[in-house]
Amino acid sequence: MTAADLSRLDVPAERVAAEALLRDARAHSHSPSDRIAYALDVYLVTHPDAPVSTESGDPEWDAWLAHRIDECKATRSAARNETAGGTT
Repeated sequence: MTAADLSRLDVPAERVAAEALLRDARAHSHSPSDRIAYALDVYLVTHPDAPVSTESGDPEWDAWLAHRIDECKATRSAARNETAGGTT
């Protein structure tokens, strides 16, 4: 095995932890739909370059989704600032 081969095996600890958490949640879920969702989440965590679209072809849905994404970003930013002792 070469150094290049080994570098492909180097996985960030955060990704390993996220994958383990999702796999554990999937194993303990009794809901088939939750198990499917966890399996898809594991795929996305382990394939960070997977193509993901936020465009549906429905302008109203796209606008609503963009609004929700902005709200989530603002909430995370406010929480981060609060944790850091800053203000929003």
